[in-house]
Amino acid sequence: MKLIRFIIITGSWVGAFLAVGAFLGALPAGYLAEKIGRKYTTMSLAVPYLISWALIIFSNGAGMLYAGRLVIGIATGASCVVAPMFISEVAETSIRGALGAFFQLHLTVGILFVYAVGSYTHWVTLSILCAIFPVLLIVAMFIVPESPVYLVKKGRRIDAGVALKWFWGPNADTQSALQTIQSDLDAASGDAKVSDLFTNATNRAALFISLLLMFFQQFSGINAVIFYTAPIFQSAGSTMDPAVCSIVVGVVQVVMTLASSVLIDKAGRRILLLQSSFIMGACLIVLGVYFKMQNDKVDVSNIGWLPLASVVLFIISFSLGFGPIPWMMMGELCAPDIKGLASALAVMFNWTLVFLVTKSFGTMQELLGSDWTFWFFGAWMMVCTVYVFIKVPETKGKTNAQIQAILGGKK
Repeated sequence: MKLIRFIIITGSWVGAFLAVGAFLGALPAGYLAEKIGRKYTTMSLAVPYLISWALIIFSNGAGMLYAGRLVIGIATGASCVVAPMFISEVAETSIRGALGAFFQLHLTVGILFVYAVGSYTHWVTLSILCAIFPVLLIVAMFIVPESPVYLVKKGRRIDAGVALKWFWGPNADTQSALQTIQSDLDAASGDAKVSDLFTNATNRAALFISLLLMFFQQFSGINAVIFYTAPIFQSAGSTMDPAVCSIVVGVVQVVMTLASSVLIDKAGRRILLLQSSFIMGACLIVLGVYFKMQNDKVDVSNIGWLPLASVVLFIISFSLGFGPIPWMMMGELCAPDIKGLASALAVMFNWTLVFLVTKSFGTMQELLGSDWTFWFFGAWMMVCTVYVFIKVPETKGKTNAQIQAILGGKK
């Protein structure tokens, strides 16, 4: 029992240190993105990624594993700031949502890769394979130009025009795009201070919506559901191999996040968020009812498929809405001068919640039972549905200036 408890505690902290590192990496990333640019900040993140995988590969105890997870968390938190910012600044308005969803899509592809390869190889082999990707990141970013918004901000309009033609194609109307970027920057207050996030009503609204979307993303219980997918299936009486369960969930995430990237610029952000919160809430409530019946010794053998169906539908709805959209809207809502700082704060908040939810989920199950734990998260999703319906603006097809006008109550 002591050995089992040690393994559980160690595994729990290995997961938690990622969130701690991500919290620490977010704010410096926002600062670096404004000082040296989005491109070179992204390239520099390959260094902590490589260090972290080296620590994990050559680990000789829990200490090195903790250190590796902490360092990779720092790089992950920084990536969560810079990548959505970069995407929102290089994407043409009509496809901004689709490209924004690609951030979450590649996260899910990475998760599926780890599920699939990790289930059938040694963890050292998996770590060596993962260490290849930071090297590919450096090579790829050598080819990609800097963000046109950053270049215009630094007075490099000619370079910004070249970058726009690389991103949008040789026939792009770069003069009009550059003028729009310049107008957005002129409307901003210059270099942002922390106080600007709270004293300016438009900035405050953008930050508040970004933070609440992150809050609801994590209080959907998504990380807890994914982390405890196999135990959920096992406690529900499923005979499916836990590794297969994880791979099935990973495949569903990838496919439906890809579907979201197609729908997001057609259906819009709000409708996808609304379906996501409502259906996830319903699935969590159903899971709670199932486990309540099981705890009360009710015969549930004829509905043993229900937990699997609920978890899969939960993952589908999350992947279509609250998976990609909060990250994407974080980049859309903020004005250029406060984007780096606001994004960093939103990411720090998000990873704080990841830590809290992941660490507390097991304790909640012990103290409250599985039924009330799922009902707790389900209740938050119902609150979320009301909030999105009342407060979250539609940003589909709108320029930054139009979004700022909506947030400022001018439209």
